[in-house]
Amino acid sequence: MKALKVKPKPVIDQSLSLVDKVELNLREYFTEANLQPGDAIPKEAELAESMGVSRTALREALSRLRTLGLIESKRNRGIILTQPDILGSFERVLNPMLLDSATLQDIFELRLVLEMGIADLLFIRKTNESIRKLELLVEKEENTKDRFLKNRYDAEFHSMLYEISGNQTLLRFQKMLHPIFNLVHSGQIIGKTEVKNAVIHRDLLNELKEGTPSSFREKMSVHLKVYFGLLGKFDKNLTT
Repeated sequence: MKALKVKPKPVIDQSLSLVDKVELNLREYFTEANLQPGDAIPKEAELAESMGVSRTALREALSRLRTLGLIESKRNRGIILTQPDILGSFERVLNPMLLDSATLQDIFELRLVLEMGIADLLFIRKTNESIRKLELLVEKEENTKDRFLKNRYDAEFHSMLYEISGNQTLLRFQKMLHPIFNLVHSGQIIGKTEVKNAVIHRDLLNELKEGTPSSFREKMSVHLKVYFGLLGKFDKNLTT
């Protein structure tokens, strides 16, 4: 355990609750003391004394940090800093049925922006095998008239793009957002906005095979306009 060469600041901010202040001070202390994942933090008694607060308030603040995945208890070591799971807390609350329509719409827009932004990664990391998998998926989509299957292949196509990007954080984020994307295809929102010169998955596949990141982004932008057209309906249907 690192000695208290740098001590947590006393709690003096009057604009926050006591536990909020303690949590904030602890975060600042971890940074100022240059504590790294795996380092043990001082004992509760030392921290509480340095901050001038009760151990009850300190424990509640530590409990918050533990819930966020910033600290954990280890046998014979006490409390240590951990490598934070940056999406963990977000994942716990990302239930479409528990979020208001404005938040859902913001998150949906975020996914659309991400899908336009991964073009460079796709062109760096695409392989003959990944292109072939996309080809097979597009063929399945083109050869069915079943609406359920078409929606499924639509979702799989976009999921595969995240896989090709090779960015595990993006891929995990996409999987977390998948229920919200499904909401667009559910009975809550009917129909699509007609887009002139619409771009289909076959067009995107061809750009990925023969185009450039710039041309792919342009095609993806047109492809996603159909969903941007749904955003007004998205808000209206969720609030009625």
